[in-house]
Amino acid sequence: MPRNIYAPVDAAKVPRFSDVATFLRTKRVDVNEDIDIGLCGVPFDIGLNYRTGPREAPGAVRHHSRIIRQVHQTTAIQPHEMCNIADIGDAPVNPLSKDESIANIEKYFANLKVNNIRPIAVGGDHTIPTPILRGIAADAPVGILHVDAHADTLDEFCGDRVNHATFMRRVSEEGLIDPNRVVQLGLRGSRFSPHDIQFGIDAGWTVITYDDYEKMGRAAAIKLINQTLGTGNTYISIDIDGLDPTECPATPVPEVGGISARDMQVILRSLQGADIVGADISEIAPCFDNPTGITSIIAANLMFELVCIMAYAIDQAR
Repeated sequence: MPRNIYAPVDAAKVPRFSDVATFLRTKRVDVNEDIDIGLCGVPFDIGLNYRTGPREAPGAVRHHSRIIRQVHQTTAIQPHEMCNIADIGDAPVNPLSKDESIANIEKYFANLKVNNIRPIAVGGDHTIPTPILRGIAADAPVGILHVDAHADTLDEFCGDRVNHATFMRRVSEEGLIDPNRVVQLGLRGSRFSPHDIQFGIDAGWTVITYDDYEKMGRAAAIKLINQTLGTGNTYISIDIDGLDPTECPATPVPEVGGISARDMQVILRSLQGADIVGADISEIAPCFDNPTGITSIIAANLMFELVCIMAYAIDQAR
């Protein structure tokens, strides 16, 4: 298959402020079997119980991803030369029906799986990994790196079982993740009960609270993350509130402290060589961002990090 058939716009030739915004300035195309990595939005935030706004994130990240160039600054990876990467639009949602939206999202990602497309999704609230994993991991459980301030392991929230506070419990119960290859990173903040974080510990997951992370340091945390995930099929889910809100303020449920954007970049780079089969960056609420749009800018940079390690995995498998 030819590579780079959806070459992004070159910022050295076309100004960043010009033309229609797409993720990383890639071409906007419909789903097809030539695509290796599909960059997509999931504009869904009906699963939140506090501040809404993440439905606007795909558009904001598309806009701010104009800043990203084509060669990785540290690894020198040129992802567009390794595989075909395209903006495949947004998963269909019904803003008046949570259940219909979740069913539509699952169907959308199952179709990507059929077409051998590895997705990188911008949410949307943190409900979305549930239907995404139902779509792409139904035939084989995946390891998961879950970056978040919250464990997301409640059995139900406000009487509801599928929402942004329950996704890790649902995907665990449904056998979509490998319990021996789960890492939760950055957990902090007050809790609903002593049991919300305990669920993962009892399930045998590797749980690294932010207090743990500070004590062990970045290098030791990276070693533990890589030892746990190994080189097998892995999904990465980044709730932006897992990062420090002084750097990423635009999120519905900010918590004091958190992973720095720099540390998150280095952690993702350490996963080069793993078989990354999908990812999401969720809970960005542009309405709470400051005038610089810094949260969306950081999300765009993390998307590029994910693209690079995913493209490397695809290239190595050929």
